[in-house]
Amino acid sequence: MRRLMIAATWLLLCISFPLPALAARHKVPRYLNKETTVDMSNMSHIFIGWVDLGADDWALYGYGSKTDWSDIIGSLNSSFSRNLVPGRTITAAKDKEDENAAGNDLYIKFSDVRVDYNNYHLILSIHFIDPKTNAEIGSIPVRPYYGNDWGLKNYLKAALDEVGTKIQVEVTGELQGKKKK
Repeated sequence: MRRLMIAATWLLLCISFPLPALAARHKVPRYLNKETTVDMSNMSHIFIGWVDLGADDWALYGYGSKTDWSDIIGSLNSSFSRNLVPGRTITAAKDKEDENAAGNDLYIKFSDVRVDYNNYHLILSIHFIDPKTNAEIGSIPVRPYYGNDWGLKNYLKAALDEVGTKIQVEVTGELQGKKKK
């Protein structure tokens, strides 16, 4: 009987302790504070670069063709750029080669883009560029953005929403709906 109790206790311990560890692996901090030093709040015309999710990686993510995955990438980029920074005129890149930021006050470029399919992360860095001088005026280092949703497209959309929140904080200096103190 004692052996059965010890075995049952070990079984319960083994079952209960890994669960918090598995749940914690998806916890990615949200970066809701302004990190760049440049004041971008007066920049009203913003060019948003392409988030290149790798059109050649279509088979890796289970899509039937490169065209299908490219359409998803285009759809994600299009929906991402809509209403990104309220009250600003947003021009979005039409494809990954489009870097024509002429006539804009700010160019937001993305680099080091990777999809961590196992942890539901979109990993990228953000660069804020003055299109008049082509000089980088600020950047956010490579970091993961968590997409809490089911399915590749939906979790990437959710992760891009997190990227959008970070961009909004950097450009306006505050989170939408919150007043600076």
